[in-house]
Amino acid sequence: MRSKHQHQEELNLTPFLNLMVILIPYLLLNAVFTQVSVLQVSMPSSGGGAGAQAKPPLVLEVMVFKDRFMVADRQTGPLKTIPVSEKGELDYAALNDYLHGVKTQYPTITEASILLEQDTPYDKLIHTMDAVRIINGKTGKFALFPDVSIGDAPANTGGKP
Repeated sequence: MRSKHQHQEELNLTPFLNLMVILIPYLLLNAVFTQVSVLQVSMPSSGGGAGAQAKPPLVLEVMVFKDRFMVADRQTGPLKTIPVSEKGELDYAALNDYLHGVKTQYPTITEASILLEQDTPYDKLIHTMDAVRIINGKTGKFALFPDVSIGDAPANTGGKP
């Protein structure tokens, strides 16, 4: 008579454990490099409101066109036009330098509006926001106009002040 041998297979977990040993550190390393940053942006304020409030000394607007920046005061008009650099690109450094001079004249002003021409690329908006919000000093970064609003620029007339 033949004896019946029952042979049971063992579950081999070694390949699965090897996969986990490799996968877990890989996921943890990628999670460290993935960071989300959020910028606080407000809507442009309308000109109307309580009549008893005093007018601010400066209502700063930075208009972004394809061929230039135009810095203006909403109350008095254009202050400066910054043309493209020699490379044919918008000159963010010149904008930042000019806004640093404006900040020294009006140290209490923290608000600025960025007005964009139609079909302005997203990266130009971000670079402009960086130039308006902060300045890189010798000892670190300092705030220029951290309260940024975004809106539509008026029609591009091509005029210079």
